[in-house]
Amino acid sequence: MKKLLVTMFAAALTAQAWAVKGTLVTATESLTGDIKWQARTKLYTVSIMRGKTPIEMERKLADVVRLDIPEPKGFAAAVQQVESGKGQQAVGALTKIVSEYRMLNWDKPAGRYLALALLAAGNPQKAQSVCLGVIADDKSASYMGDIASAYWKALLKLGKKDQLEGLLKKAIGCDDRAASAAALVMRGDIILSDANDAPDKLRKALTDGYLRVILMYQDPACRRERKEALLKAADVMDKLRQSARAANLRSEAQKI
Repeated sequence: MKKLLVTMFAAALTAQAWAVKGTLVTATESLTGDIKWQARTKLYTVSIMRGKTPIEMERKLADVVRLDIPEPKGFAAAVQQVESGKGQQAVGALTKIVSEYRMLNWDKPAGRYLALALLAAGNPQKAQSVCLGVIADDKSASYMGDIASAYWKALLKLGKKDQLEGLLKKAIGCDDRAASAAALVMRGDIILSDANDAPDKLRKALTDGYLRVILMYQDPACRRERKEALLKAADVMDKLRQSARAANLRSEAQKI
């Protein structure tokens, strides 16, 4: 029954996306109208008006430079709920956004916070299903971008460390500093996952993971990852009974 519910949950997330208003930009044109992702053909369709005549145009994914799509209604409030520990209240809104904005910019950030809410509720299997629904359309989302680190957290909870290590290698090797920083944070998490508060492993999580991000990734693109590293390093310092250092790290995190 549990497996069936997870399958149904994933199916709901991977259903055909709705059309949303926005602008699709290629190297040669900018089309504003109702944009829809066609998963089967891997094409975007844009419904526009030429005078009084509705026209539907198709563009290949590879030709799209960017999509300009307004933030979905309810997204900011849902994010705030997740970040304040009330993620269960945000599940419905985030599930709707992931489904309706499939490959339309907002599926990945919404999927990230949905997965985090499910992880906080003790549902790593559902969190993984959310991530896989997004990754099905964009394989690179498994190792870079908004949803990648949430996916890794689910894999770690499910004990899939070999698969996780492979994705971390891709993240560190890709030309994306935020992905590399997130991978180092996860390396620290992996070390802590079986540390049992042993001082040598706590220090290894710092030196191999969190402190590297704090010291080496101070550029704006890595703000989220650096803040996470600071807070996790502070928790480790507490366990090492270095409360002053922990307080300094938390103070620095609050400035980001």
